[in-house]
Amino acid sequence: MKLIDVQHPWFRPLWRRVFVAGVTLGWAVLEFAMGGPFWGMLFGSLGVYLLHQFFIAFDPREDAEK
Repeated sequence: MKLIDVQHPWFRPLWRRVFVAGVTLGWAVLEFAMGGPFWGMLFGSLGVYLLHQFFIAFDPREDAEK
């Protein structure tokens, strides 16, 4: 079991992937602006990970084969 299953069928629509990655990165910007570098780095790194998984490594055909 993965901590965050980015290949879950719920993430198949593009708008959900954009929304989740955008909220995560937006929260990182908010944390940096409010003076919370630890949380900013945490959410920023999660956002970058999600960007990679959702838009570079995402394979929607993988779920259809199962």
